[in-house]
Amino acid sequence: MTDQEILEALKRVKDRDLDKSIVDTGGVREIKNKNGNLSLKIALARTGTSEQMQVQQEIVNVLKSEGAASVGLRFDTLTDEEIQSLGGAKEEPFKGPALLAPDSKTTFITVASGKGGVGKSTVTVNTAVALARIGKKVGIIDADIYGFSVPDMMGIEERPKVVDKRIYPVERFGVKVISMGFFVEDNAPVIWRGPMLGKMINQFFSECEWGELDYLVLDLPPGTGDVALDLHSMLPDSKELLVTTPHATAAFVAARAGAMAIKTNHEMLGVVENMAYFESQTTGEKEYVFGQGGGPRLAEELKTDLLAQIPLGQPVVDENDFAPSIYGEDHPIGEIYQELAKAIAFKVER
Repeated sequence: MTDQEILEALKRVKDRDLDKSIVDTGGVREIKNKNGNLSLKIALARTGTSEQMQVQQEIVNVLKSEGAASVGLRFDTLTDEEIQSLGGAKEEPFKGPALLAPDSKTTFITVASGKGGVGKSTVTVNTAVALARIGKKVGIIDADIYGFSVPDMMGIEERPKVVDKRIYPVERFGVKVISMGFFVEDNAPVIWRGPMLGKMINQFFSECEWGELDYLVLDLPPGTGDVALDLHSMLPDSKELLVTTPHATAAFVAARAGAMAIKTNHEMLGVVENMAYFESQTTGEKEYVFGQGGGPRLAEELKTDLLAQIPLGQPVVDENDFAPSIYGEDHPIGEIYQELAKAIAFKVER
């Protein structure tokens, strides 16, 4: 075979990522021919893929059908400039959960805090319920694996259903919920190491049937540990809601969680100052039990908005519709959460 005959035969082999023949892409870098024993160097847009294996087999089959005695192949990668001049490579098909696909229309809101005890989970469940009340399709992942509390806060007693190996989250107040708490018996402690935690979180995305969601709210563990870091790397992007109290120390440590979100290229949605004050039902006076200023200072430091200041309070508990941490729509604190939900929707959807 002459070199020209070899090139003519190779015109039948396409680079899958460019949808052009490896001759037209300039991908045939080198041909050595010793009495029909061929040695070729081929450049593709992407190497190390299953498509490369297909191309490799096709080249061997085509050349042997034309009379080659043997075919040896080496592979290289086309330069970025070459790929762009050829119109760019096709997008690699996304193989992960649909929820995390690049074209997913779901907005991820991670709710974080620097330390425990600031009411992060209370903010999570009430913000999610408030978003549902203004007409949004909402889900919650209770990603605080060691300190799961969302099902209890929302008064959820049933377990997720499993149909055809798919987990269907439990729905309450118009919000779909999945939590480690559903998979633990009798409030048993979770004693797992980091890799197992990451696998469980991944299953919440890949094995749950979420349907269409406008917002998925994730209740993160406090601080900047493995689970929070795994989630920030797993999500294509997220908007972080940072919860603090007015106390200077809470705001100081919350700044670290905010800094991690920023360093992992996730957007700060804003700050919620929880337990901002206590308002007397008798006199209407406000008592600043935990001091003042933590929320505004934190928002200023992170160059973001202070979205809400939520007072100390207790929802009205309905024994017939038990949900010990959910504020009613007409409760004064419930109304603050409604305004918070509207502010979030405005920032995300404008």
